[in-house]
Amino acid sequence: MEESHDIVIVGGGICGLATSLALHRKGIASLVLEKSETLRAEGGYIGIHVNGWRVLEQLGIAAELRETANLITAFHDVWHQEKKSSLTPVRDETRFLKRKDLVETMAKNIPAGAIRFGCHIAAIHPSDPCAVLATRGGGVIRAKVLIGCDGTHSVVAKYLGMSPARSTPTMYMRGFTRYPHGHPFGDHFLRLRINPCFVGRAPVSDTVVSYFVACQITSADASVTRDVRATRDFVLQKLQGVQCPAEILEMIQNSDPESLVVTTKVWYRPPWQVAFAGFRKGTVTVAGDAMHTMGSYIGQGGAVAMEDALVLARSLARSIAGSGGRADEPCDKTMIVGAATAIGEYVRERRLRVVRLSLEAFAMGRMLQTKWLALKLALVENRPLILG
Repeated sequence: MEESHDIVIVGGGICGLATSLALHRKGIASLVLEKSETLRAEGGYIGIHVNGWRVLEQLGIAAELRETANLITAFHDVWHQEKKSSLTPVRDETRFLKRKDLVETMAKNIPAGAIRFGCHIAAIHPSDPCAVLATRGGGVIRAKVLIGCDGTHSVVAKYLGMSPARSTPTMYMRGFTRYPHGHPFGDHFLRLRINPCFVGRAPVSDTVVSYFVACQITSADASVTRDVRATRDFVLQKLQGVQCPAEILEMIQNSDPESLVVTTKVWYRPPWQVAFAGFRKGTVTVAGDAMHTMGSYIGQGGAVAMEDALVLARSLARSIAGSGGRADEPCDKTMIVGAATAIGEYVRERRLRVVRLSLEAFAMGRMLQTKWLALKLALVENRPLILG
């Protein structure tokens, strides 16, 4: 079968759903193609800073989501071996949202039928004036505007000629723990440096705590990361060896096994790649991790993807209004010319912002890796080392 659509979004994750919802709020229809058979609601919690909440306000779903997550009031930084700590007040709104709550809230505000599940894009071919998508099921979809929100290994980014994302061998384990009678951690986000690991703990509600553990791994550790329970035991063993506080060990030990997510690589695009990459070709562009995957070092991936969605929808809405067409009617070639201009504006507006954030995340990642390497050398040479 062959079909045509004005705007097609590849990827039904946070970025793809935010883009579709942002367009819907402007009165513009879109079709989201998601390769999974159902909504991708698995995963733990993600931190949403003030910039993300501003986007959620404009999408019309902030009030509902605020009911699900407590406000973070301070960052509690602890350097365990050095016996140092600091408490920094959080000046702007920061909360940790369950990924399931976020994507389901977005999805239910998008018109029925706008998300097509089980649609895996096999190839993209150029065509005037549309991009032509071939699905693995043998279907053909013509898109006047094509937006790639399909993550780190984006098929749309590949079509645009963007270089593959890079990775570093860092293990991240994320999960959450329930405290039926309430947890004692207040509303502070703990960031614990306890070499050779980095632990984060964030209260989500009065009875739920989200956490992550990051560790540098070697090829010899690969086997334990294939099973989440084995990974949890591996992490506990590492932390017990450096006299980790009992409350952290208990939190990890009692975490919900179904909530555990383990990754063994941190994917990123170097800032120089983000600065010079071709983010558009005609009316084809990318957003979110497909454009600027930056790892988890600064906790901005989800919020910045939603920023992309809002800016892109605003630019496209202006182009449709300027072309004399209506957002609820099929658009002709005049719309395509206007959309190409709008996408160019979107890329120019977003590039400086995402380059700056990519540079910040890259620097943070390199700093952590340097400390881990220095620690390894110190252990090999059997000499003490203080990491600042």
